[in-house]
Amino acid sequence: MSDAPHVPIDPEAFARDPYPALRHLRAEAPIAFVPQFGATLMTRRDDIFVCEKNVAVFSSHQPGGLMNRLMGQNMMRKDGDAHMAERKAIFPTVSPKTVRDVWRERFQAHADAVLDDLAPRGAADLVRDFALRFSAECLKSITGLACMRFEDMDAWSQAMIDGIANYAGDPGTAARCHAATAGIDAAIDEMAPILTRRPDYSLLSVLLSSGMAMDSVRANVKLAISGGQNEPRDAIAGAVWALLSHPQERRKVDGGAAGWMQVFDEYCRWMAPIGMSPRRVAAAHDYGGVRFEPDDRVFFMFGSANRDEAHFSQPDRFDVGRDTSKSIAFGAGPHFCAGAWASRAMVAEVALPTLFARLPGLRLRDDEPVRIGGWAFRGVLNLPVEWDTA
Repeated sequence: MSDAPHVPIDPEAFARDPYPALRHLRAEAPIAFVPQFGATLMTRRDDIFVCEKNVAVFSSHQPGGLMNRLMGQNMMRKDGDAHMAERKAIFPTVSPKTVRDVWRERFQAHADAVLDDLAPRGAADLVRDFALRFSAECLKSITGLACMRFEDMDAWSQAMIDGIANYAGDPGTAARCHAATAGIDAAIDEMAPILTRRPDYSLLSVLLSSGMAMDSVRANVKLAISGGQNEPRDAIAGAVWALLSHPQERRKVDGGAAGWMQVFDEYCRWMAPIGMSPRRVAAAHDYGGVRFEPDDRVFFMFGSANRDEAHFSQPDRFDVGRDTSKSIAFGAGPHFCAGAWASRAMVAEVALPTLFARLPGLRLRDDEPVRIGGWAFRGVLNLPVEWDTA
């Protein structure tokens, strides 16, 4: 165990709002062991930026980790050549060129189809009725699992997310995760022969064409679903909520002083959908006055790094005009999110401008409060809105 100072945290309060505790840790104990999580937390941006690149010490390879046990060992839990080989295999699906030439048009078609149903209603929960469905339909296209229902894509993604963050070991959460991975395996089995006969740019198709072992194919498709559904879903709903609850920032967008990509980048800094990334200490190491021992568990707290006062003025403030170049919402090292280009296109190029264009007078309803939760993965849980239909 590292000799970092021990700082207790109330897990329930942390899930409701982690930012006060993270602010305290940055100021008083930027590298701290939290007994409730059994892990040493790094909370300052520069420490994470340096240590995430040091994969010889802070390794993604976690043989006994929750993700490996529940989803199989994907590229996110590999380092070095093994990681790069699988990253290279998926690149044809998520490259900037493929996103521009293949997925961008499909994303727009999915957004239009969902809004054709939604726009006449005049009111909705935008998480459930748009962000969830749109993200799932896009992810069905990207993964190649066209046989799945959008409801299952979202539910199974959430079950895996809950499972790999289930550090308390709740058996019900683990059971739901196992049911989700079994459902995804069945969908892969259904689509694999179809995509073998008619290959395309989807993830399942390119991985099958690459000759990757089937266990790794399954693990990497599950990885894409675990992150590719909840993160765009939460970024879409969260960015809309942020603009609707900060009218002065919305006016910057309406007036052309800020663009949709700035909204996306600032929201992901302000409320990072991925708040934490775990690592295993692979070799004894001294850093920041702390001695790390092999097999220590370390959490890189991206949600804290992106509110680090050393880099962001008034970091708790949502400001679409700020410089977000120091943000590490997508990671900082070799595990930088491979789906970043697709996510930017889904949210900033399609979802946000299309929503505000097609739902005139979009505004929050005052009959139901907006709920926000989570710390490893954080997002808006509901978003009651209304708009003009006349």
